[in-house]
Amino acid sequence: MPTLFHRLLGEALGTALLLAVVIGSGIMGEQLAGGNVAVALLANTLATVFGLWVLIELFGPLCGAHFNPAVSAVMAWRGELSRTHLLPYVLAQLLGAMLGAWLAHTMFDLPVLQWSAKLRTGTGQWVAEAVATAGLLLVILRAPTARVAPLVAAYIGAAYWFTASTSFANPAAAFGRMFSDTFAGIAPVSVPGFVAAQCVGAALGVGLHRLLGPQAAR
Repeated sequence: MPTLFHRLLGEALGTALLLAVVIGSGIMGEQLAGGNVAVALLANTLATVFGLWVLIELFGPLCGAHFNPAVSAVMAWRGELSRTHLLPYVLAQLLGAMLGAWLAHTMFDLPVLQWSAKLRTGTGQWVAEAVATAGLLLVILRAPTARVAPLVAAYIGAAYWFTASTSFANPAAAFGRMFSDTFAGIAPVSVPGFVAAQCVGAALGVGLHRLLGPQAAR
């Protein structure tokens, strides 16, 4: 079994790379799209789908590849993650998210330290985050183990487009993206609403999973 140190390193590194993919592809997409936001979002979506798929496959056997405090909390509640490891997992994910934002800035020769000014707020955004997170947890809890990576990546890619919030579905992602005043950023004042909605969504996802009853063998 991997040591706790190696598992935390995997969570931190995986979350950092995920945020670098999300933010970096947003920067590149915006630069190349010539002002066409739909094209920039499509580029951002495709990079996130493929990046997330690879990262889950790569880090899953090491640490579970949560990259998401909401997922870790649910796994701790289900007994699939030691509850004493939950806080270290969350801290590793938050640290990784911040470092991933800084890495993306460095690669594109932008100021490393910055705050997002992009407000994302309102009932529609919060409902969208709850829906996105509920769906994510439902996929994770019900998908066959061998297919979790592609199904999670595909769901997040779809949710980029069918949710008003472009599907953060992840408190660590919201935290990391507030450090980036770029295409994928979120203003710090908007983060608490997103995180609250994500927590509600995670609980809804677990509730729906229980209502649906036992799934087929994983």
